[in-house]
Amino acid sequence: MTADTPDTPHIDAYVLDDQVGFILRQVSQRHTTLFAEIMAAATGDESLTPTQFAALAKLRQLGSCSQNELGRETAMDAATIKGVVGRLVGRGLVETWKDAGDARRLRVRLSDAGAALIAAAIPRAFAITDQTLSPLSDGERATLLRLLRKLR
Repeated sequence: MTADTPDTPHIDAYVLDDQVGFILRQVSQRHTTLFAEIMAAATGDESLTPTQFAALAKLRQLGSCSQNELGRETAMDAATIKGVVGRLVGRGLVETWKDAGDARRLRVRLSDAGAALIAAAIPRAFAITDQTLSPLSDGERATLLRLLRKLR
């Protein structure tokens, strides 16, 4: 342990409940719980995860794209997006094929079942966001989202 200096607070001043990472993790846990409850009720699918939802929603926006692009667009690393896409393929929610111009590149798009699932899920995603932010006023919601985007 190092001695306190004028530029560092005293160790006793550290309160876990006041730390941004701890608070963000608690809020994330609350949001994830709401996601599981509301999404399962809406889609009848308890196994749709937030990362799978993100991939489906982004594919709805983009149409087809490479698996790597989907990972970048959803802030997932290569290993994570590979697993997500593999599970979605296994469930028949997305289709993949080798890129005609580069056989090393895997392309991804929604299947008809995936398009139907994401269409049913998106209204619930709005409800999840609304419930997550329910303690805040409209102005506070806008401020929070603006500040969180700044921290990305």
